[in-house]
Amino acid sequence: MFKRTSAFITLALALSGSAQADEIKPIFTTKSLTPEAALMVAQGAMKACQDSGAQVAVAVVDTGGNLQVVLRDRLAGAHFPEAAIMKAKTSLSFRSATTTLTQSVNSNADVAGIKELPGLLILGGGITVQASGSMVGAVGVAGAPDGKTDEKCALAGVEAIQELLEFAE
Repeated sequence: MFKRTSAFITLALALSGSAQADEIKPIFTTKSLTPEAALMVAQGAMKACQDSGAQVAVAVVDTGGNLQVVLRDRLAGAHFPEAAIMKAKTSLSFRSATTTLTQSVNSNADVAGIKELPGLLILGGGITVQASGSMVGAVGVAGAPDGKTDEKCALAGVEAIQELLEFAE
């Protein structure tokens, strides 16, 4: 009887382990902007800010937070490129526009400590880039008079490739 029970338990464990192995997906696929598309986003954002009279830096990161493009206007401050990169990465990390994140953090004392995390910049000007229902990157702009203007420039950058994104697979 004991041998039968032991054999049954061993068989049940083996089968359940096999079922779990079938359910585990060891890899996943992500989509990211191409370098050409990232450059178009950065250029579109830069032009929008230039047209409004702002000297800024623009950064575009892929879905892993890796820098794809950074542009700095001639008179943009020395710290603006790093701020743009941090805004893009912050937007990517929280899957949210940084203006929205800023409002949430500033209105909720329980999460205010998030501002102290290294590598994050909780200021307006970072947005995610979406295509076919997936996040494919993020753009950050720094140097305009305020975060809302930075965000408008970032949105203009994404708008520059919006038609391409709508038909992306």
